[in-house]
Amino acid sequence: MRYTAGRRRALRRILMTRHITRQRDLVEQLTREGFPVTQATVSRDLADLGAVKRRSSDGLYGYALPEVPAPADQGNETVSRALAQFATTITPTGSLVVIKTPPGAAQVVAGAIDGGGLTGVLGTVAGDDTLLVVVDEQVGGWRLARQLERIGAGR
Repeated sequence: MRYTAGRRRALRRILMTRHITRQRDLVEQLTREGFPVTQATVSRDLADLGAVKRRSSDGLYGYALPEVPAPADQGNETVSRALAQFATTITPTGSLVVIKTPPGAAQVVAGAIDGGGLTGVLGTVAGDDTLLVVVDEQVGGWRLARQLERIGAGR
C-alpha cells in the first residue's frame, strides 16, 4: 500500500499548491506525476483526505483540504475520530508510543495527533501502517498512551 500513501501525498501537495476545480484535472495531474488513477480512485482519496469543494477568494469553487484545527479548537475531536477509526493497538515504550493501523492509515492518525495540541507530544513519524509518537520525557509514553486510549474511546 505504499503506492496509496505516495499517491495521497502527491494529491495533498497538488491541492495545497494549485487551484483544482475538477476531479478530471486531478486524474491528469496525478498521472503526469507517475500515479495513473481513475476518477473513482481520486474521488475516494478526496473523501478519505476530507477534501471538499469551497469557494476561493476569487469566487471560484475548487477542492481544498480541511484546515488543521488549533489545539483549543477541535483537536481532541479530530484525534478521537482518527484513533477510533484507525488505531488497532496503542503501545507505550519509554518516551515513545507505537500505534498500529490498517495499511495506509498511519499518516491520517499522525496528522491528527500532530494537530491535536496534546501535551507532551514532540512529533510523530508515520509509515504505512505504524506510527511513532515521540513524547517528552517529563510526560512519558505510558501516560500519553493512557490519554490516547481515553481520547480514542471518546472519554
